[in-house]
This record gives sequence, structure tokens and C-alpha cells, in this order.
Amino acid sequence: MTTTEQATELGDVLDAVGPRLRSLRTRRGTSLTDLSETTGISVSTLSRLETGRRRPTLELLLPLARAYQVTLDDLVGAPETADPRVHIRPVIHHGVAHVPLTRRVGGQLAAKLILPPVEVVTPPDLQTHDGYEWLYVLSGRLRLILGEHDVVLTEGEVAEFNCRTTPHWFGNPGPGPTELLSIFGPQGERIHVRARPRTR
Repeated sequence: MTTTEQATELGDVLDAVGPRLRSLRTRRGTSLTDLSETTGISVSTLSRLETGRRRPTLELLLPLARAYQVTLDDLVGAPETADPRVHIRPVIHHGVAHVPLTRRVGGQLAAKLILPPVEVVTPPDLQTHDGYEWLYVLSGRLRLILGEHDVVLTEGEVAEFNCRTTPHWFGNPGPGPTELLSIFGPQGERIHVRARPRTR
């Protein structure tokens, strides 16, 4: 590929970023003002980015990727390579690294979570929402509050609970990072674990 062709391809990629940003924002029902408050980027700059009147830079794309919880490759529409290896792209949200292990929409979702230690001074707010969750601690310690129960799970321990009927919260009490697997399913869909072969 010649230098001119490379420059043309790069220009096409950058030109497509604006419409992709606008589509992301409108699909999520976010206003330019809300996005400005989240990213620290002015409304006028965000508007110029979406309309193509401002070329995207790394300084602008990084906070946008964090706000939308997507990778930079997703924002710029980087082409898939022919490499057969799976390249997992973690998403950082509130300091927690989410490594998605499933791609399909709906059904059970699996992810690896890496939680930094957090000091909880006041009692955490317990949440409820639709779904059923299964947690497996790979390393470190996980504090899990399920209604009246407050427990600390360690490596190799598992917990499962109904997210709709059980107020819950979990975090890392330290001292080091915590790694865990999370399998989250729609309401009424539970993971099935068989500990030993069925006897005949």
C-alpha cells in the first residue's frame, strides 16, 4: 500500500468516527450536556466531533471510550485481523476491569472481573435488579452482602443468588486485587452445576 493510499484509508477511518459517536450517544439516550459533564469535553467540541468538523484525537477519544464503556477500536471501527487468537478487550468501569467472555446478546453472560481493594467506611447501598448471578472467586478476597448475610469469600468459593429478590453488594476488602468469574443470567435462568457423575 502506498503512502497516499494509507493516508486515504486513515482519512476514511477518521471520517467515520463522528457518525459512530453520534449513533452511540443517541442509542443510549445521552444528551451532549450529560456527555460533557461525564467526559470534561465541552459541548461544542463534542458537537464538532459528531459532525466531522473536528478531527478525533487520542485525548478526546479516551474519555469518550470510558464514558461509553467501549474500546478505542470500537470507536474508530478498527478492522478485524485474520489472527485466529481471541483478543479479549477489558472495559474499566468505576475502577473495576470487566473482561467479557461471551459476545451474544441475551441469555447468560460471563465475565472475568478484577476488583481493586476498596475501603468501605459506611454501610454500602444494597441493590436489586432483574437477573440471577453466580460468582466464583479465582484469587483474593470478596466481601459479599446478601440481605442480612455479610460474608467474605476466598479463592475457590462460590455464591449464587437471585438479584431481584435478594438485596446485594460485593467488593474487595483487600489487601490485594480480587479476580472472579461472574455468570449473569436473565430472571429465572440459573446455572446448572453437577458436582459428580449421576449414579445409575
